[in-house]
Amino acid sequence: MSHVFYRDARASYPIAVGGDGPFLIGADGRRYLDASGGAAVSCLGHSHPRVIEAIQRQAGKLAYAHTSFFTTEPMEELADFLVAAAPAGLESVYFVSGGSEAVEAALKMGRQYFVEKGEPERQHFIARRQSYHGNTLGALAVGGNAWRRAQFKPLLIDVTHIAPCYAYRDQRADETLEAYGIRVADELEEAIVRLGPKSVIGFLAEPVVGATMGAVTAAPGYFRRIREICDRHGVLMILDEVMCGMGRTGSLFACEQEGVVPDLLTIAKGLGAGYQPIGAVMVGKHIFAAIRDGSGFFQHGHTYLGHAIACAASLAVQHAIRDENLLENVRTRGDALRGELERRFSDHPHVGDVRGRGMFIGIELVAERKSKAPYDPAARLHAAVKRHAMSRGVLCYPMAGTIDGQRGDHVLIAPPFNIDESHAATIADVLDKAIDAAIQGLDAKYRGPAR
Repeated sequence: MSHVFYRDARASYPIAVGGDGPFLIGADGRRYLDASGGAAVSCLGHSHPRVIEAIQRQAGKLAYAHTSFFTTEPMEELADFLVAAAPAGLESVYFVSGGSEAVEAALKMGRQYFVEKGEPERQHFIARRQSYHGNTLGALAVGGNAWRRAQFKPLLIDVTHIAPCYAYRDQRADETLEAYGIRVADELEEAIVRLGPKSVIGFLAEPVVGATMGAVTAAPGYFRRIREICDRHGVLMILDEVMCGMGRTGSLFACEQEGVVPDLLTIAKGLGAGYQPIGAVMVGKHIFAAIRDGSGFFQHGHTYLGHAIACAASLAVQHAIRDENLLENVRTRGDALRGELERRFSDHPHVGDVRGRGMFIGIELVAERKSKAPYDPAARLHAAVKRHAMSRGVLCYPMAGTIDGQRGDHVLIAPPFNIDESHAATIADVLDKAIDAAIQGLDAKYRGPAR
């Protein structure tokens, strides 16, 4: 009997004992192609020699120094690398240990920015329904997934949520994609006016929505309109690139493809590629300057901020992505994989949409293709897809609640950036079989749409 408190307290899990490129290896010797990179984390696979060597070298020099006493060379070098690569205006980096910590820090940084400016009346955040920003209380509050929030709601700060940019389900037949994007973006202005412009700290969104909706991209012009609205009312634009950033969509920062620069930008997952726990907030120069020239001290902190080994590993990850030209592979191989999935599922009666950008691809499953009706949540179709794919040696990241936190199922694909053509073919082939097997295996009472 294990004494580990697993994510699913009733489950038992195979033991992973090794990694070989894009594969994880179980204790029984089975090899699993990691087509989701865990949770869009392992962008270099599981055994990159450059990163392993960097961890070993740094551990031999210095493992840890508390940031209230020292800075370290790898932290300084990683910050320099990120600022040089980031959109202009993001000029400092606050390091943490993961995505939820990054979002918590960004929320508190946004609040302190306005306190330093003499605007303490700003207290509200606006975010989107069906977003996910982490599982700590502040991050869960701004997140818009009803199922994740439900039992903890009494503990959460009050956050206003507006519509996501979800064209597959919400675009009207009488409007263009661009017009739809402007319509839902304008909900932000309505919310700001309703709350009172001088009471709002910031708006938080994922450039490409990950876990809760499955690689949903925004309509063209949506984020530019959001930026205009934020600027008009002096509201901070906070972008969460914990899952979609650090090269996952084909550019190092996903916001580059939207033509906007946020005031605060959160990153994690692909920053360290799973070799060490790390996250960060990229900070606009105006925010840093307000705190530096005001109290001088960001009233926040964690024990492992800027951990030396984590920073050294992350710097090696980023150098590998750059030196091996992996962003080009993300774009070309990702486009090819998405194209193959679109071809296979173009007339599949139970695949409603294939979407995404780069190596960040979502497949939305439906009971009826024409009506887009979802399966009954009790069918747990997403779990069946995961089980059937894993039994065939491929790991994917399916989720339920795509539409509203309860209804809808999707599969998220986020493989390592360095997969080759044969790996992509395996992913497409196994997903095809796993989805069909999962649907065929549903009890008869669940084979139709939810009623």
